[in-house]
Amino acid sequence: MMRNLAILIFQTLDGVMQAPSVPEEDFSGGFSHGGWAKDCWDEVMEQVGKEAMAEPYDLLLGRNTYELFASSFSNAEPGNPAADKLN
Repeated sequence: MMRNLAILIFQTLDGVMQAPSVPEEDFSGGFSHGGWAKDCWDEVMEQVGKEAMAEPYDLLLGRNTYELFASSFSNAEPGNPAADKLN
């Protein structure tokens, strides 16, 4: 049986798919607007947590994203629902 693939991306209207919440995350290609999603991050991620992450899933991350996630979630407070799932 083939499994479904769901892709969750954070993309600006002009096609930028990098650094949604960390200003210094990625300056490649001369991009200088890192953190562009910070103002709506909590509200959006709450919805993502309720919907996209509610079902069992496998997670495929690129190297940079993995390193960012690993450093954040491995040090999270116990009981953090996102960290519990990702760890």
